[in-house]
Amino acid sequence: MIFSYLEVRDKGRVAQVCAAWRDASYHKSVWRGVEAKLHLRRANPSLFPSLHTRGIRKVQILSLRRSLSYVIQGLPNIESLNLCGCFNLTDNGLGHAFVQDIPSLRVLNLSLCKPITDSSLGRIAQYLKNLEVLELGGLSNITNTGLLLIAWGLHKLKSLNLRSCRHVSDVGIGHLAGMTRSAAEGCLSLEQMTLQDCQKLTDLSLKHVSKGLAKLKVLNLSFCGGISDAGMIHLSNMTHLLSLNLRSCDNISDMGIMHLAMGSLQLSGLDVSFCDKIGDQSLAYIAQGLYQLKSLSLCSCHISDDGINRMVRQMHELKTLNIGQCVRITDKGLELIADHLTQLTGIDLYGCTKITKRGLERITQLPCLKVLNLGLWQMTESEKVR
Repeated sequence: MIFSYLEVRDKGRVAQVCAAWRDASYHKSVWRGVEAKLHLRRANPSLFPSLHTRGIRKVQILSLRRSLSYVIQGLPNIESLNLCGCFNLTDNGLGHAFVQDIPSLRVLNLSLCKPITDSSLGRIAQYLKNLEVLELGGLSNITNTGLLLIAWGLHKLKSLNLRSCRHVSDVGIGHLAGMTRSAAEGCLSLEQMTLQDCQKLTDLSLKHVSKGLAKLKVLNLSFCGGISDAGMIHLSNMTHLLSLNLRSCDNISDMGIMHLAMGSLQLSGLDVSFCDKIGDQSLAYIAQGLYQLKSLSLCSCHISDDGINRMVRQMHELKTLNIGQCVRITDKGLELIADHLTQLTGIDLYGCTKITKRGLERITQLPCLKVLNLGLWQMTESEKVR
């Protein structure tokens, strides 16, 4: 029981003390939840039997010089496989590893495995039917055909990351959302989806998402330049959605925030940082319809003390407020925040060049504040807080 509280390296060290400690350290309860981080270089016949004895079912491959099938055969009950950054993994290598059903595998991370194409997604859809988390960030060879294969085979999928999959378009999102039922049922159990920097997506994708992915809780659309205010109408009635990231979506303005606020959303987190068409009017809309937010990020938006004044009295549950690089905010805005947002635990004021020691002193009096980021905040030497 004591060994279970040790860091991974220390678990290994205590096993070398004596035979009794070694036997105790090999008990499965000591290694519960531990992820083995491995460099697969040369043959090591004792590696996987040792992991299996300790009940380790989560593996991260840091570098891959041997066949991936070596891992799959060595750990037939593997639960999580992280291959992030294994740049030499190919469709051929993955195809040799996934040759039969692996019902235990729930989590697969292929992010930045650049050579991987739709062919591998066909294998995954065929043999990893119980997969719940699939990370495909940075796989620039993935197309809508790959998403059709996912929609056909991975019905238990809860989390999907498609960051920077540049060929993915509205058609692919339609497959995931079950819009092509004749070919694929869709991934209708999805709760979390990252579409960051998928430049081909338009508002039609959001229409598909709102119609087919009703269980979605977390949606990341950051850097999707093709979505606009009109797309927010589709999202506005997704009652399960808790977190929405619109960071650097250049075509989102106050009108889009109005659409979100007028719907039936129960958002707890909203990020519209670097949306330079967002201004004080958005804060008024947020106060009217999104007042249950716990986290709000507005970095580099064109907001002022007036917008803060229109928002703070309704936002009783707000815990985190990020207004870094909002250069129009002054001490007056900070005083309003200090007076009304008494539940704040974190605030970002990075690059707010118009605030002074007076406003900062008011902020530091917030009773629950734990994180204060000042970054580029400028003070004269005489004003520095000792």
